[in-house]
Order: sequence, then C-alpha cells, then structure tokens
Amino acid sequence: MSRRAIAAVAWLSLLFALACSSALPPPPPDASQAKSSGASARQPGPAADPGATFDGDVMVADGDPGPVPVTRADPARGSRLAPVTIVVFSDFECPFCKHLGGTLRQLEQRYGAERLRVVWKNFPLAFHKQARPTAEAAMAVFAHAGPKAFWAFHDAIFTADERLSPEVQGNALRRAGVTPGQIQQLVQQSRAAQKVDADMALAGRLGVNGTPASFINGVLLVGAQPAERFAEIIDAQLAAAQALRAEGTPPEKIYAALAKKNFAPPAEEPDDAEEEGDGSMVHLVPVGDSPVRGADTALVTMVLFSDYQCPFCRRVTPTVEKLRAQYGDKLRVVWKDNPLPFHPRAEPAAELAREARAQKGNDAFWQANDRLLAGEAALDDAALEAVAADLRLNVDAVKRAVASHKHAAKIEADVDLADDLGAQGTPHFFINGRSLVGAQPIEKFQAIIDEEIAKAEAMVVAGTPRAKVYEAIQKQAAPPAPPPKVSVPPVPKGHPSKGAATGKVVIQAFSDFQCPFCARAAATMDELIKAFPGKVRVVYRHLPLPFHPEAQLAAEAAMEALAQKGPAGFWKMHDLLFKVSDASNLDRGALEQHAKSLGLDAARFAKALDEHTHRAAVEADAQAARSAGITGTPGFVINGYLVSGAQPLAKFKKVVRRALGEAN
Repeated sequence: MSRRAIAAVAWLSLLFALACSSALPPPPPDASQAKSSGASARQPGPAADPGATFDGDVMVADGDPGPVPVTRADPARGSRLAPVTIVVFSDFECPFCKHLGGTLRQLEQRYGAERLRVVWKNFPLAFHKQARPTAEAAMAVFAHAGPKAFWAFHDAIFTADERLSPEVQGNALRRAGVTPGQIQQLVQQSRAAQKVDADMALAGRLGVNGTPASFINGVLLVGAQPAERFAEIIDAQLAAAQALRAEGTPPEKIYAALAKKNFAPPAEEPDDAEEEGDGSMVHLVPVGDSPVRGADTALVTMVLFSDYQCPFCRRVTPTVEKLRAQYGDKLRVVWKDNPLPFHPRAEPAAELAREARAQKGNDAFWQANDRLLAGEAALDDAALEAVAADLRLNVDAVKRAVASHKHAAKIEADVDLADDLGAQGTPHFFINGRSLVGAQPIEKFQAIIDEEIAKAEAMVVAGTPRAKVYEAIQKQAAPPAPPPKVSVPPVPKGHPSKGAATGKVVIQAFSDFQCPFCARAAATMDELIKAFPGKVRVVYRHLPLPFHPEAQLAAEAAMEALAQKGPAGFWKMHDLLFKVSDASNLDRGALEQHAKSLGLDAARFAKALDEHTHRAAVEADAQAARSAGITGTPGFVINGYLVSGAQPLAKFKKVVRRALGEAN
C-alpha cells in the first residue's frame, strides 16, 4: 500500500469517530487538481471582493493571506479584526454539517462577533446530489445580496426540520430575499460555479477529504465536534492572539500570522507511479473505439479522461491544441468520457458529442467536443440543442439521445476504465500509458512526450511498424488491479434479502440504521437490482456502530419485524428507519410507532426489545464484518469483492459485471 493510501486510511479512521463511514468517497476529483495551473479566470460577481481574482484554482485577494486564505469573496460572520477565525469547509446536504451549524451559532453567541469570525467555504460531496446546486445558489445569493442574505439562506437550510430538497432550497431563497425563479440567472451572472470549484480546489490543497472540516486559526478540527472541543482551541488562540498584540502585531495581521504558525500542511506524497521508481510506470489503457484525433502511425498516443463541465478540462484544452500543433503526426489524442457525479450537465453533454459522432462521424464528434469545451456555456438543454443545430445534426434525434441516455453504455465503459486506472479526477492523461494528472503546464506534457518519441523512434529502428508502436508498448503495460477481496462467513439461513433469490451475484450489505450514508447506499442497491434483473441478490447484514446510540436497538427492531412479518415486514421497517431525518426518530418511542404502523404485535415487539431477543443475531453480523476487516458503514461484499462506502452506482455495476463474468 502506498504512503498516500495509508494516509487516506488514517484520515478515514478518524472520520469513523465523527461520522459513520470508514470509506467516504475520495475528494471531489476537481479538488485533486489543486496544483494545476492555467489562465486566471474572472472574479465571481459584482458583490464579491472587487480585488479578488482566481489565480490558478484558488481565490486570492487583498484579504487575509496565508495557508487558509480568507477574502471578501467568502461569506463571513463576525469582525474581520476578530482574533480567532474559523474557516469551515461544509456541505449543505451533510447531516454532520447541519449539526455543526448549530454548534457554531452557540460559539458565536458565546464569544461575540468581536472575538470570533466564522467563514464559509464550499465542499459539496459528490454523493450529495443536492449539495452542489445548493452551494452554487448560496454563492449566487451572496454575490447578489451580500453576507446577510447568504447567512439567512444558510440558516434556513440548516434549521429546517426536513432534509435538503428543492423545496427546502426554495424556502431558503425566499428567506434570503431571492425568488426561486431568479436563481439560475443569478448563478450564471455571479459565476457561482467557479467560486465553488475554487473552494473545492483549495480544500484539496489543504488536505480536506470530508465534511465538515474546520480550520481554527489554521488548526484543523475534523467533524461535528462538541462545542467544548472547539472552545479549547478558541481559548488557546485568544491567548496566542493577545500575546501577538502585546508584541505589537496589528489586529488585521493576527489571523494570517497565527494561521501560518498553526497550519500543518498535508504530507506531500508522490503519485503511486512515482513510488515505483522514476514515474515511468506504463498503464494498460486501451484505445478501443474511442474518438481519436491524429494518425494511427503516431509515435505517441495521449489518452485523455475528461468532463465537459470541469473547469480544469476547459483550461487544459488550449494546451492540448498547442501540443497537437507542435508534434503534428507524431501525436494522436484519444478522448474518454469521465463525467463526474457532481457535474450534472457533463453526462448530457457527453451524450450530445457521441450522438454527433453517430450521426456524422469522427469529425462531427470533435466539432461538438470543441464547442462544448469552449467558453463557459451552461450546457443546459437549450445550449446543447443550439450546438446540435449549429452542427446541422438531427436535433430531435439529439434530444432523444440525451433524454434516453442512448450512449450511456459506452460512457459508462469509459468511467469504469477510469476507475480501474485510478483516474478519479479530471482531466487525467495517459501518455503512451504514463499518467499525468490535471491541467499541467505545457512543459510537463512536452517532457513526457519527448521521452516517449525517443523511445518510439528506437522501436521503429528496431523493426516495430509505426502503426504498431502503441500496441507494442501496451503489451508490456501493467493491468489494473482487481478490487480487494475478503472472506466473510456464509449468510445465516432466513436472513433478510431482496432481488433474485437464486441470483449468481450475492451482495452482503453491512449497514447501520443511524448512518445517513447507509440510507443513500440502500437506494443504490435498489437501482442495482433493477439494472441486473434476475441476477443480483442483496442481503442485509447489521453493523451498528458504537458511536450511534440508536443503531443497535433499531437493528433489533428490524429483526423483530422480520420475525413477525417475514422479509416483507423487515424491508418495510428498513425503509421506515432510513426515512427518518435525525436520530431522535430512532428512539424507543419512534420504533414502537413504526411497529404500530406496520401492524406488528405491540406487546411481542416491546418484549423483544426489552429482552434483546435479536441481539445475538445482530452481533453475529457485526462479528462477520469485523472478521473481514469491515469496521465502518456501509460496507459491501459482492461475491467476495469488497466495496466500501456509499459509492456511485457505476462503481457497483462494474464490480457486479466482474462477478457475473466469473460466475459464468
């Protein structure tokens, strides 16, 4: 295991105690491009800091410099001269962020605006479907109407009784003085998406992997920690600030000075390929039938995994064009789609480009590709239809292709390949199989390409036909590693399951009813069953985590529903338990109410909970998980392959296809 992987495991182990998943998805891939460079983009909007610009992929301004910069482009509550600043990277759909929101309000009341400033930065997680659009709406509100409106929007969402939804967002907009009908226009005008991307890139630079993550004068505190834990650090920082003032440091310089002193940068880790030696590891990256620009006789093949909605992919496009012009017929470029889950318009744009190819061939694909990556188009349906019309495509056929996901199988195959190769972010290049991540300076591309041309020319001299160079290189390439495998005890007879009773693929889902990630993954399991009719069986297995106080009794309640009403009763109880919005709805009274709504025998149900009739069965599941090294939720064992966390549907599909292939 690489040092980076070990560090990631350590980080996620810390999250166990604060959240409920040991396998949160990796940082949003755009954030992984924090070291990339390119032309500066425009500032986010009229109400943002007039001196603030995007420099590369981080917001800078004449505000507070240092490792955790704060600018007037960031919503803040409290005095800029406050001796303590909390910069919180947060997600509007994250239940732990919601909890932390209340904690921060307590701290603000406790310390006052003159001593404590709270600064918001966006880190919408990829598996929270409403988080990204809500973050953009929040930044648009801030740019349009200022901090007071932003915090009204923020507080309305975090104090709502129900989970984040378009309705909750609409109510929050009205609280902020903005009508829901205005928001799309405001998002575009304010360049809110660019601000969110900048925050995410900064998060990547700072080593933030999950939410919430708070920097208190540069001191990192992970998770929805109690107010007293924050207070310990705040009190220490107040004392440190007082000492600096006594030494003559101006109040406006204190935050930057303390943040610089306190911040512990994440360890610089080399890419896994570089750990092998000199960074020349060659990956197995088949071209297949992907769109190609350049001759088959090119000495260098550059495979690009990209996303039409990714600002870094747009940024690197001129670099790719310069390389094509410089190297001519020695370089060919291969396009692979990798639409990221938090870019909702990336997949429709990919559908358009592929439909252009289906209608008019390779040249039409690249024309569409160039149009989609040019400028800052919204990529909404109207924009895609305009591109189709300009290219003289059959617009109605394009609309049908986008709506029906006509080319989803080929797009998904590219996504699967990207996952196999560890290309989690975009853009990601493989130059004759060698990995290069991000919108790098052209010199980095040139260095690898020049090396590969020299090698290829030597191969040609030795007798390899030019058209066979890439094929010969790939024969020596390293294939992707398979998913990890674990061994778990057999599923006990009569355990609750759904899907195909005799399916060739059995998914053992280790879950916790108090874990919001488990609730999300449960919905993904239903989608997976539909995607493979008659082939997949999902078995529920319990893993109530010790820091979820309601989870154990909820698991026992579900097993009593199974005992009284069979599998149908279990799954009805399962769905009720995962519909609740907070832990209080899993307490004893709530469980009894659920039992009543399902028509269970109330006395028998109460007795089962009082006597812990099903504790042994729940503990047996938990022990099975522990024996396989599964310590967080959700965890899935798919015919022996381990998938950790609430991963996207595509990830599960890929493992299921592998398992089916082996079963056949």
